[in-house]
Amino acid sequence: MALVNEIMGSSCVERSSFVSSSFSKVLLRQSLQQKQNRFFVSPVFVPLENTRFVRLRKAAKFPVAAISEDLMKDSSSSSSSVPAEKPVKFKVRAVVTVRNKIKEDFKETIFKHLDALTEMIGRNVVLELVSTEIDPKTKAAKKSNEAVLKDWSKKSNVKAERVNYTAEFIVDSSFGEPGAITVTNKHQKELFLESITIEGFASGPVHFPCNSWVQARKDHPGKRIFFSNKPYLPGDTPAGLRLLREKELRNLRGDCKGVRNLCDRIYDYDTYNDLGNPDKGVELVRPTLGGSEMYPYPRRCRTGRAPSDTDMYAESRVEKPLPMYVPRDERFEESKQNTFSVKRLKAVLHNLIPSLKASLSANNQDFNEFSDVDGLYSEGLLIKFGLQDDVLKRLPLPNVVSKIQESSQGLLKYDTPKIISKDKFAWLRDDEFGRQALAGINPVNIERLKVFPPVSKLDPEIYGPQESALKEEHILSQLNGMTVQQAIEENKLFIIDYHDVYLPFLEGINALDGRKSYATRTIFFLTSLGTLKPVAIELSLPPAGPSSRSKRVVTPPIDATTNWIWQLAKAHVCSNDAGVHQLVNHWLRTHACLEPFILAAHRQLSAMHPIFKLLDPHMRYTLEINALARQSLIHADGIIESSFTPGRYSMEISSAAYKNFWRFDMDSLPADLIRRGMAVPDPTQPHGLKLVMEDYPYASDGLLIWSAIENWVRTYVNHYYPHSSLICNDKELQAWYSESINVGHADLRHESWWPTLNNSENLVSIISILIWNASAQHAALNFGQYPYGGYVPNRPPLMRRLIPQESDPEYTSFLADPQKYFLNALPSLLQATKFMAVVDTLSTHSPDEEYLGERQQPSIWSGDAEIIEAFYDFSAKIRQIEKVIDSRNCDRTLRNRCGAGVLPYELLAPSSEPGVTCRGVPNSVST
Repeated sequence: MALVNEIMGSSCVERSSFVSSSFSKVLLRQSLQQKQNRFFVSPVFVPLENTRFVRLRKAAKFPVAAISEDLMKDSSSSSSSVPAEKPVKFKVRAVVTVRNKIKEDFKETIFKHLDALTEMIGRNVVLELVSTEIDPKTKAAKKSNEAVLKDWSKKSNVKAERVNYTAEFIVDSSFGEPGAITVTNKHQKELFLESITIEGFASGPVHFPCNSWVQARKDHPGKRIFFSNKPYLPGDTPAGLRLLREKELRNLRGDCKGVRNLCDRIYDYDTYNDLGNPDKGVELVRPTLGGSEMYPYPRRCRTGRAPSDTDMYAESRVEKPLPMYVPRDERFEESKQNTFSVKRLKAVLHNLIPSLKASLSANNQDFNEFSDVDGLYSEGLLIKFGLQDDVLKRLPLPNVVSKIQESSQGLLKYDTPKIISKDKFAWLRDDEFGRQALAGINPVNIERLKVFPPVSKLDPEIYGPQESALKEEHILSQLNGMTVQQAIEENKLFIIDYHDVYLPFLEGINALDGRKSYATRTIFFLTSLGTLKPVAIELSLPPAGPSSRSKRVVTPPIDATTNWIWQLAKAHVCSNDAGVHQLVNHWLRTHACLEPFILAAHRQLSAMHPIFKLLDPHMRYTLEINALARQSLIHADGIIESSFTPGRYSMEISSAAYKNFWRFDMDSLPADLIRRGMAVPDPTQPHGLKLVMEDYPYASDGLLIWSAIENWVRTYVNHYYPHSSLICNDKELQAWYSESINVGHADLRHESWWPTLNNSENLVSIISILIWNASAQHAALNFGQYPYGGYVPNRPPLMRRLIPQESDPEYTSFLADPQKYFLNALPSLLQATKFMAVVDTLSTHSPDEEYLGERQQPSIWSGDAEIIEAFYDFSAKIRQIEKVIDSRNCDRTLRNRCGAGVLPYELLAPSSEPGVTCRGVPNSVST
């Protein structure tokens, strides 16, 4: 508890010198005696050296402005002269922390100086305290006088990231405890209010975590409301705060009308009706996702933009560099934005040169030798392709040319992806192909094979026979003397099945220019070493007729020709895997499906609600990154369509997966592992289940984190909801969950699998699923994208050629130069470099990343000592898990994570440095 004492700043009470009367000093001494075991979280006096497990926000790079004001004590009052029944007036002080921008544009600088000049005529920042108590005379909450921030003009030129200002209030001893504070910004520009601490009350400092942009009154006339860090269930809300609690939620919901301005803080829903751009041509028309039986989808944040000119049901586009609307407080902070800006510069350079090269040549530039791929990392685009003299002279962009020439080619070279850093040829091996199914960037699709041959669930009248072309003779020789049935019974056979995901879309995909795909099934055998060996790949095409060869089985090679065919088959499997990973597991499950829960949380859960405080760090930046995805990644002709095999059908595949495969209740790790047959229930095991494959890095590491999250959530929930009746009667909590389903996931609202929110265990499960998907699940699927996918031959996101058969005209050219045929089947130079630039950005941790087990400002989420202590237990558990993962990566018996040239599995290692590290578990979906 000593650590909690430090964090919660109990000594701040004794240090406070702002009680203005002897009467108040008596109250202070009495309060200290009565509340010696109560603690208050302080965002001001937290000693950094004692916060081993909780990383606070980074210290300012410049000196923080000192607080020079001293409160004047009212010497006229004394305890001996004031009757006990008469309220005593005294002064209290607000210490207000405002965060400045480090880099201001010209307009912001002008407004800043204008605000400093107009302070003297009353255009200032005004505060008002609101008590938790009701005034018996007015029947409204007690309020203090209005107070203004001091010395704004004097401190306007302070070059610090954070500047402290003060304001003084006169209150009396009957005021009670302040529970809210209102802020009016009479300046010309918005300001970022980080925190407010009220000093001078007998009960000790009262902390108001703000972390919000307060808009100028001319833009938003109403007063901003901030509540203290003390959590309240709706039914426990002090009388003085009830109306404010309801008012603030109404403000956040808005009226569902009109165009949202960038400065708004309104959270509302809409369908994905902004992915197409019909005004630019019929080829850019895309169906609306969400709101229909054909294309169901989660809802996204509403912007209210006008419809396009040619389609009244399609929202008009906002193209870069113009920003997409998200509620103001959801936007990236400055350091995060700067990280993305640097990455954007690299992306421009990486894409510009190949684009120019492509335009100068008759056809798109291809990789013809593996050395062409290697040149992206070793020599850089300009040097490798000799473009300096020819291309730079033609660039009508002198500033870009200058930056290119000044860069010493550094920005024109890609970092070497980890997959080839230890073993350049590892990706060619079958055991590495199998290992990545368990410890790669998409380890969540492998299943235990339960029926052989596998059977499709698609309608046979539309998609042909449901039976697979796989036969026992295809794999029997690879089973170490077992029969297929024996191997199934002994849990030795596994499958990655993309047949039903891709087959309905193949006809359209293969009709696209430069797109060729199969619906694949891959069978693996578990060896005695615990590694997976691929034993057969089934490649299916849409049946063209009763006698068409729509299904083909490829088995491990026996000679040179079959070796190249086998490599091409694995490349098609990887392409399918890349598509499902990006469109279903990554985007749909961890980005899109979380957004409705975030919108509903802001609309229905007060900032005072303990569940909002628990979820708050796990919602950070998600709405912004999802908006950027709609603008640049998943829209018509965006990065996803241009870089992945499904092309214009990409988001339709995502919608179909939402309809046919996604289930919220199966998004817990244990439920998912059991559903896929990768684990079986076993109450005797630490996590209540037993893995059927011991060396499954994603699962074994993930279960450690899942259990830590679940235990932390259970402690938290049971503290605030000791009885299930409290959950059932919590109107805000019930409204949040109901709206998340019935509005946010309206197309699936009638499904029977939604958990019922009627007891603590169900609430623990729901919250744990949300936190798991926002943190560990997203990390496992996101931060390895460049380390594994940055070397395109290892994991091609797009395939341009089918595998030739002997009767095909291409078979001769394949035999003549199989390497060239293989490389020309992969993405072109332009496609590859564009894809690499994007996954490089997505795989990057920003400097302000907040990792699992951390809170940048502890006061935001709890004013309860018992919960603070429980969080430190959780934080310590996460650090312990990291050590376990490190030790596993050094265990030579675990061959899927340790061995010659084998990458350690660190994607679920909780901590990370900034940059592309292939590790680290942030609290939220922020990239």
